[in-house]
Amino acid sequence: MPATVQPPESVTWRVHIDRSMWIGGVRGLMLQALHPMAMWGVWQNSNFQEDPFGRLQRTADFVGVATYGSHEEIDELAYRVREIHRSLRILNHDTGKRERLDQPELLRWVHCAEVYSYLEVARRAGLPLTAAMADKYLDEQRHTATYVGLHAGDVPGSVAEMEAYLAEMRPQLRVTEEAAATVRFLMWPTMPENLRFLAPGKPGYFPFGALCYYSLPDWARQMYGALPEVPQPAVTAALRSFRLAMNAVPERLHDYAFAKNTRDMLERTRQRLAADGYDLSKGLYGLRDPRRWPAQRALATEKTP
Repeated sequence: MPATVQPPESVTWRVHIDRSMWIGGVRGLMLQALHPMAMWGVWQNSNFQEDPFGRLQRTADFVGVATYGSHEEIDELAYRVREIHRSLRILNHDTGKRERLDQPELLRWVHCAEVYSYLEVARRAGLPLTAAMADKYLDEQRHTATYVGLHAGDVPGSVAEMEAYLAEMRPQLRVTEEAAATVRFLMWPTMPENLRFLAPGKPGYFPFGALCYYSLPDWARQMYGALPEVPQPAVTAALRSFRLAMNAVPERLHDYAFAKNTRDMLERTRQRLAADGYDLSKGLYGLRDPRRWPAQRALATEKTP
């Protein structure tokens, strides 16, 4: 069994190790918020109003374990998440009825808005991925969807399937009061405890939040109307600059953006992969290079006179 849920050879590893994920994560939350029931589920069952940035961090923690964690770690975490979701209810403001939070259609929307945001932002920000690799990423993410209680076959597994699903969902989407507030919060968030040291620089966060907003699809921005439109080529250039700057941050320093339990998980991951023969001299980020994989290193050794 591989040392990690998604091995370094996967497209998922290539996408998720990229620092453009921070933009993709916030964009994903903004997109998810357009589904009224999904938005009410978050609003009514969490402290999102006080700590929207913390929710992004918790999402990053789950994605981290579902990518870099061991199979035992993700099984344990996924079980806890499913149990929490199973116990929660949503007041449907349209009908006045209480409904389950873990409805497959809601879980599917949250999953699709999230993973497609990761993929679209990464590609637009300059991560080199072929069309086949983009399809492979979404196919790999079908397995991730099973951790929250979905069936892999019920989740779009290619770019064409994902775009068809999003087009099908658009008539059900709208900007509720909670969704509008969510976008405002995500552009001006409360910092979680482990990032409070960044609070003095909070005004500098707004350009990041605005960039997340401008990376949304045209139709989503038109629905929100939260900011004046800007030329999209400028948005693409900003995404590429952000990616280059963030990917230059040393990995150990970047780890502090995560909660301590996730940092500990990443350290265990490094140890397991090193034991399996991966070259960790450039960290987890360096494992995008096939020459650092055991099979390639062995092949190089055989060719050395």
